[in-house]
Amino acid sequence: MGARRVVRDVSFAGGSALLLWSSYIHFHLWDAEGYRHIPTIGDLFLLQVIAGVLVAITAVVVRRRWAGLLGAGFALSTLIGFLISVDVGLFGFKDSSSAPFAHEAFGVEVGAIVLFVLAVWSCASTS
Repeated sequence: MGARRVVRDVSFAGGSALLLWSSYIHFHLWDAEGYRHIPTIGDLFLLQVIAGVLVAITAVVVRRRWAGLLGAGFALSTLIGFLISVDVGLFGFKDSSSAPFAHEAFGVEVGAIVLFVLAVWSCASTS
């Protein structure tokens, strides 16, 4: 049971760190790359930054199944939003997979999902 606690703690810490990284990427895009000027999308980027920080802090502090699900769901929703914006467009904005930090953000989100799913799994036997 001790090893699962370590897996749980490391998974929550890693998933939360990746959410913070994603939030930083979105803030940089909003602040320095001009996304703040895109109607609706600019507001959503700023909302992603704030919510991402709050979810990351909650997950790493609480370390419970529901917090892992919240973290995975948040990362997944961010990833899906990006994929929709690239594929068909979102709120009148069509993004590109070659946009600044697109590949990095994609990898960070996938990594966060994997770590939070692992955290949820590890909670099943440590609760």
